[in-house]
This record gives sequence, C-alpha cells and structure tokens, in this order.
Amino acid sequence: MATIDAQHKPRLHGLDAARFLAFCGMVLVNFRIAAEVAPGTDWANVLINSLEGRAAALFVVLAGIGVTLGQPSPWPMAKRAGFLFVIGMANMTIFDADILHFYALYFLVAIPFLTSSSHTLWIGASGIVVASVLAHGVLDYDTGWDWDTLVYTDLWTVSGFLRNALFNGWHPVLPWAAFLLIGMALGRSDLGARCIQHRLILWGLAAALFALVPQFLIQDPDLRALLGTESIPPGPFYILAGTGTACAAIGLTLKFIPTLDGLHLSATLTAPGKQALTLYVAHILIGMGTLEELDLLDGSLTAPQIIWIGLGFAVATSVFAMLWSRVFRRGPLEAIMRKVTG
Repeated sequence: MATIDAQHKPRLHGLDAARFLAFCGMVLVNFRIAAEVAPGTDWANVLINSLEGRAAALFVVLAGIGVTLGQPSPWPMAKRAGFLFVIGMANMTIFDADILHFYALYFLVAIPFLTSSSHTLWIGASGIVVASVLAHGVLDYDTGWDWDTLVYTDLWTVSGFLRNALFNGWHPVLPWAAFLLIGMALGRSDLGARCIQHRLILWGLAAALFALVPQFLIQDPDLRALLGTESIPPGPFYILAGTGTACAAIGLTLKFIPTLDGLHLSATLTAPGKQALTLYVAHILIGMGTLEELDLLDGSLTAPQIIWIGLGFAVATSVFAMLWSRVFRRGPLEAIMRKVTG
C-alpha cells in the first residue's frame, strides 16, 4: 500500500498544479473579456490570445481525468452536474462567458461512458467532433451573436439558450464535451509513470503543431476559420490543438512537480489547484466585482494592465488557498458540493 501511495502522490499533485495554471490562464482571458480591452498586437495581447481557448480546454481535460480517478457512479455524477449547473447559471447573470453550466452538460454527456474503455472514449470524443462539424454544415454559427459587443442577443430564451449551450456558445457541448471524454481516456493511463509523462509532452506538442498546418493551406476564409485553431468557431483542429497543449501541460506539471516538492514550493500551485471551483467563482464575484466597483470595466484598461491585475489576483488566490488548506481539507465550494452531491 505504501508503494501505491508513493506512485500516486506526484500524479495527483501534478494534476492540481496543472489545474491552477489553467485557472490562471482563464483569469487573464476572462478579465480581458470583461474589461473590454481593445485588441492589439502587443506582447500582452499576444500572450492572452495564446491562452484563449487553451486554458479552458486544459481545465476540461483535467476534469475528465478527475472523473476517471474519482470513479463516480451515474447518480452522484448527475447530482454534481446539477450543482454545477445551478452555480453556473447564477454566474451567467454576471458574466456571460461562464463555463460551469457547460461543465454540467459535459458531465451528463459523460455518464454513459463512465465504465468505458479508453478506446471507446476516444471513439466517443471523435464522434462528438464529427457531429460538431456536421452541425456547422447545417446551422448558422452567427445566429444569436452580436460580434461587435460579444453579446448573445437571445441567450435567455429557450431556443437561444439551447443553441448557445449545444452549438455556438463560448464552450458549447459540440465539440467541447470531447475534451472531457479525452481527459477520461487519459485518466485510464498510469499518469505517474515517467514514460507516460514524456509521451504526453512529446505527442501533445506534436499534435498542437500539426493542428496549425491546415490554416496555412486553405484560402477560403469561412473554411479556414472552421479548420483553424481558434476557439471561436471551435473546429476539429482547434480540438486537436487544445488537446495537444493540454497533454503537454499535464505531462510537464506531472514531471516537474516532484522537483517543486523538494524545494517546498509545490503548495503554491497545488493548494489553489484543489480549490479551483471556489477560485473560479471568486474571480467572477470578487475579481470582476472589484474591477467594476473601480469603474475599470469600461475599456480603459490595457492588455499589459490586465496581465498584472490577473497575476496579482492569482497570487492572492494562491495565498488564500494555502492558508485555507491548513485548516480545512477542501475549499468552501468544494466542501458544499461534496456535502450536497455525496
């Protein structure tokens, strides 16, 4: 038993660290969206652009790995989905780009796959991507969007909400649920093994680079957008790129977190990673709320300022999480979810 614990400890710590890094990326992206920062080609905008769609993809892949490691049965999984849906819908009244209510839908999609093999999970993920491509051939992706203001005009109608949730929202089920199934498949591997970590890094980087090829070969702007690596619209090569960067990030954190353990620095990443749900809600309620109280969500901020504000918020959440973890086993919302959903 001692040997098994030793093997699993760095794996779990590495996943927690990756989760916090994904959260930090999402903070930068979401703060820029909320603050209506003007687009540009400066280093800060380029950095945030590189995180857009990638940090959230890593978040969802890690959730899939967590599902596999947690081995939930269908009913607790459904209850967890319900809990996240309620929290996410409350978030949406403040920030339209909330991801938690989408998480709830991904979890519902994953329920039939809870006991599936890795092979079946990969087939399921591929099927979701194919279904998404077919949907793009039939439906108009622009429906509901005012791209000048990034407002979804009929979000709070039944048809608009379903269209947004399933097809053309910020993180629609088609194809984003594929990330969760891919994470579940990765969770079937021995992530504590160095050879697996090296494969994640190498194959992840290779996939991310290969995904860039089609956009350089295609001239048609609509087809190029669908086959590009941007998250809007999320085409098959975006899923490939998001999966690749997620695998590489997970492999790197799993590989190097033991080094941080030896330097007694790992808690700065792992403690907040264990409280990612609480911190995600906090970055909307507290982070964006503070910026709104200071009248900074009016387009007056620059991308470099968003970088510094986001990093400052990330440091503050890390300190909070480390202090909280000294007293409590789980984060505030994590503990409530555990109690409500079992």
